[in-house]
Amino acid sequence: MNPGDLLDLVIRPVLARLDLASASAEALLLGTALHESGGLRRLVQGGGGPALGLYQIEPATHDDLWETFLRYRPALAGRTEALAARWPARTTQLATNLAYATAIARLIYLRVPEPLPEADDLAGLARYWKRYYNTSAGRGTAAAFIESWNRWNA
Repeated sequence: MNPGDLLDLVIRPVLARLDLASASAEALLLGTALHESGGLRRLVQGGGGPALGLYQIEPATHDDLWETFLRYRPALAGRTEALAARWPARTTQLATNLAYATAIARLIYLRVPEPLPEADDLAGLARYWKRYYNTSAGRGTAAAFIESWNRWNA
């Protein structure tokens, strides 16, 4: 998949639909997808892990987002739900529904109280991804995020 197509046809419209549009969110989501999916090529986590889709979201993270965050934000929940199809299960849609998966990835970041880095601060975006998306226990590194960005977004 072409990164520009993902940005123009999925990320930007989804962020607009959620009323969460910003250049920083666009860059962070594109970078997350590029890195997590091996250049927009993988929909299932390597090594048999549970993560799904371009953003490699674990079903447990998805479910927790609905239970502990969206449950208390009905307007945002409604806008997110409108992006989901009736079938298959929402966790399966993390791999099959780009708009829904993009919304969930953005909402994972939205739970973070720290503001997003500037869109042109690649090192800041990489550190933000590592700290809040990959977590300190994850195997990913900020340097690998930057490498993915440079390799796939050239």
